[in-house]
Amino acid sequence: MKKDNITTATKAAETIKTDLLVYFAVEAKDNKMPVCDAAVQSQVKNAFELKDFSGKAAEQILFYPPARSKIAAARVLVLGTGPVNKEKNKGLALDMLREAGGQVAKVCTSVKAKDVVICLPPSKHVSPALPDPEAVAGAVAEGIILGDYRFEKYKESTKKKNDYPGLGAIQFVCKDDLKLVRQGVEKAKNAAFAACAARDMANEPGNHWTSADFAAYAKHLAAETGLGYRCLEKKDMEQLGMGGILGVNQGSYVPARMVVLEYLPENRTETILLVGKGLTFDSGGISIKPAAGMEDMKYDMCGGAAVMCAMQAVALEKPDVGVVAIVPATDNMSGANAIHPGDIVRHYNGVTSEVINTDAEGRLILADALAWGIENFKPTCVLDAATLTGAVIIGLGHHYTGLVSNNDALVKAVETAGSLAGEPVWRLPLNKNYEKQIESDVADIKNTGGKPAGTITAAAYLSNFVGKTPWAHLDIAGTAWDFTKKAYIPKGPSGTATRTFINLVRNWKTGKVK
Repeated sequence: MKKDNITTATKAAETIKTDLLVYFAVEAKDNKMPVCDAAVQSQVKNAFELKDFSGKAAEQILFYPPARSKIAAARVLVLGTGPVNKEKNKGLALDMLREAGGQVAKVCTSVKAKDVVICLPPSKHVSPALPDPEAVAGAVAEGIILGDYRFEKYKESTKKKNDYPGLGAIQFVCKDDLKLVRQGVEKAKNAAFAACAARDMANEPGNHWTSADFAAYAKHLAAETGLGYRCLEKKDMEQLGMGGILGVNQGSYVPARMVVLEYLPENRTETILLVGKGLTFDSGGISIKPAAGMEDMKYDMCGGAAVMCAMQAVALEKPDVGVVAIVPATDNMSGANAIHPGDIVRHYNGVTSEVINTDAEGRLILADALAWGIENFKPTCVLDAATLTGAVIIGLGHHYTGLVSNNDALVKAVETAGSLAGEPVWRLPLNKNYEKQIESDVADIKNTGGKPAGTITAAAYLSNFVGKTPWAHLDIAGTAWDFTKKAYIPKGPSGTATRTFINLVRNWKTGKVK
């Protein structure tokens, strides 16, 4: 779907010729009839009296207007939102509407609709936590765009001519302030298409997405949007002494790269640094992973995809705060020159590390990126996103991203941003007891602290490279794919953290983190 094919209008929805016209029905309290648009009130009333429809989330009435009807659409869908009018939590209310948008995308797929018209519910009918139509329109739009996502790039002989290609156009109509609705839809497009781009990157196989592809994508994005671009090649990293990423890259024939995108407006007073793990395929190295499920290790670059694609929205929205994204990119292979367990590497900031397990490679490449990025950009704060540990899945399942930080104010900002995106985070502790687990007898630190508290000890490793800079680490191993089942989350990569970072930048207030 093209961004230009998503439009807004104030015209009467029933007069628009379309494959599918969508109205929403909000579940009412005390078993009363759900609140809906007058255009479909009679159909909703009939279904409600027959106890077939009450406006619960995902409940549907699909009907076909007769030829002489005042409704010009080929089909009409009335979709239940659930009790969104009773939800007082802004994040949960937004996600209910986002889920409704995802359900719309599912119906479009089932009826193979080429275009859809969405009659947005008036703000007064939804949550008191969403007082303006901008938020309502944005959540529904995000849900539809994210729900319409598909990755079929490599389907060739199995693809049929009548396979549904996805929506071609979406039009939002409303009775609220069109300017606010348009703003909500524009922001939704920026965030949702960024997340979809991150999903595309993750879906690419390891032989089609390497460090070179990260660099090419960033270079193209910079040329298209005016972002600053640079790329540290292998020879640059050798001169700088980035032993972590170079060590991980030793067993590969594809050289490592450190890819950087910069948005640094002249009037900025603060800068946010985003660092994303760009491990394009992870075999585990000499500490090789089990064969079963190793194909999913093409997803080990989801953190890098999140920070790079978040920059798409940053470039479009031009915030006052500066934003820099760094992606340390390589694969982790077991070639003849591969790093061994027991080897010692020296990171960019001089810290030496004993490599206990070559499959704990993400922290090695992030360490150099964090230290170099903080020294060069002197950010107000730094955040990293990485599919870092299987331990976070044991602790939090696929429902929460693990969060470790050295700054309470930054944690609060990330928690809010994640809630607004429907990407919740859960803070884990970090103190000297965990730091002791990664003490080495032969180096400054070692790259694993054993199975106990594996997510936290991985963060303890990274803490050696941020100094006193406010820092938040997001372990997205449990949410980057197989995320909580939602109507707008596809099977496979979710694009998680992309929209969290976008929300963080949008809502940034100077001086909030010290």
